[in-house]
Amino acid sequence: MDDEEQGINNQALAPHQDVPDQPGHEFAQFGAGCFWRVELVFQRVPGVTKTEVGYSQGHAPDPTYNLVCTGTTNHVEVVRLQFDPSLCSYSALLDVFWSRHDPTTPNRQGEDVGAQYRSGIYYYSEDQAKVARESLDARQKQWKDKKIVTEILPAKRFYRAEAYHQQYLEKGGGKGVRQSAQKGCDDPIRCYG
Repeated sequence: MDDEEQGINNQALAPHQDVPDQPGHEFAQFGAGCFWRVELVFQRVPGVTKTEVGYSQGHAPDPTYNLVCTGTTNHVEVVRLQFDPSLCSYSALLDVFWSRHDPTTPNRQGEDVGAQYRSGIYYYSEDQAKVARESLDARQKQWKDKKIVTEILPAKRFYRAEAYHQQYLEKGGGKGVRQSAQKGCDDPIRCYG
């Protein structure tokens, strides 16, 4: 049974059904390691109007952070963002995505290890899928001797992570040191629990 057939019986594998908050805006969804860092990266991008961290692509309905960390759900820690395509193109978002993580390390980003940290682009339209594949092909030429392992798949149901994870680094994280989410900010991002 493929994912589409399973999606009929499993709400976690069903295609997304959410719509952006504002007319004319679009969703984008990326997995690139710890979702706290990835969210702050995209919060700073002009044209991104909303970010949320959560879980997607796995088979467990209503996953929690603790469940995802067991490695048994196949969920990815993702950031789902809404953007205004008149201010920021999907291609520009992909450029940010590629520049902020190592897409050649399977199930790993730095010290974060596990399937939930895999590199992924989860698209919301066939246009996004086409642009994502072209972008991967172009990036692969830059990596030359390493293979990009980023998966490009249709967005499945998005499960919003627990409230304390949302805008975690902007709120100060576990150390109480706030980091700027101001548009265009290029301060180094420090990821801490």
